[in-house]
Amino acid sequence: MIEIKKDFPLKSRNTFGLDVNARFFVEASKADKISFSLNYASYYNLPIMVLGGGSNILFTKNYEGLIIHPLIQGIEITDDAQQSITVRVGAGITWDSLVEWSVSRGYGGLENLSFIPGDVGASPIQNIGAYGVEAKDSIVKVEGLNIITKKMIEFTNAECLFDYRYSIFKGELRHRVIITHVHFKLSKSPTLTTHYGNLDEEIEKLEEKSIKTVREAVINIRRRKLPDPAEIGNAGSFFKNPVVKASNFESIQSKFDKVPSYPAAENNVKIPAGWLIEQCGWKGKQIGNCGVHKDQALVIVNLGNATGKEILDLAHQIQKSVVDQFGIELEMEVNVV
Repeated sequence: MIEIKKDFPLKSRNTFGLDVNARFFVEASKADKISFSLNYASYYNLPIMVLGGGSNILFTKNYEGLIIHPLIQGIEITDDAQQSITVRVGAGITWDSLVEWSVSRGYGGLENLSFIPGDVGASPIQNIGAYGVEAKDSIVKVEGLNIITKKMIEFTNAECLFDYRYSIFKGELRHRVIITHVHFKLSKSPTLTTHYGNLDEEIEKLEEKSIKTVREAVINIRRRKLPDPAEIGNAGSFFKNPVVKASNFESIQSKFDKVPSYPAAENNVKIPAGWLIEQCGWKGKQIGNCGVHKDQALVIVNLGNATGKEILDLAHQIQKSVVDQFGIELEMEVNVV
């Protein structure tokens, strides 16, 4: 039996802490319960939305449809080879608990992605990434339920069309697939990636370099840089780091000292969005019930009673100022509803 809840409060289900409701809400612990929920929505002609950890979403109003919260659990070893291990993970598993599980057993590949909020089911959609590593580097297969046909479907890594903070689930298949399981291939002889940002410097404060100290260093940095949603509402990084042409970067370099950057594909350059926002004077600025975090300009915060519309208006103002000063259009990483 599955319970469809009506007028369900979502304040504790989104990390911005926005006071909105879902007309209908259901928690589904198995794929067949997701199918039942889809049939329910079809019968009553309801729009459908999938909500995981609520860490990458901005509600601007109540949701007048059915929200499905996948709760599928389980970490199952499907292949145990000499140099690697492959695991099938339920979409409802908390992301960082999977990273902790793998690191504690000596399996490498996910340690740089420590302490990222959200559930496993969201990891391929967003192709989450941090400190030079992305989810696509470890994902081998994604299982899901086709919302239209109600049939199970699988995607290889290549079929997911992964790119920077992008996958087919954000593009062609947006709102058409509910992810149920993700398969990850993890290494028994990990190659560490520590050159990104100040990760190496943080690791030096710890013991010898290993996947455990990489995880510890990442957690330490993220705790310093990003506010805890339990203390102040936020969705982490609000904007993607823009990738610009080398010629554009050189133009910016001619006007500013020490522009932080990272090489990107096709001789392009990635510039931290937080740096651009800070140069425009937004760091620590408050407008009404929301503002930009005092320590991290990439984070927009709910100062207590903000509405989603207030936060979105602030985001638009930030985007305009960056365009005016740098000619760069910042793309929101957060999904707006």
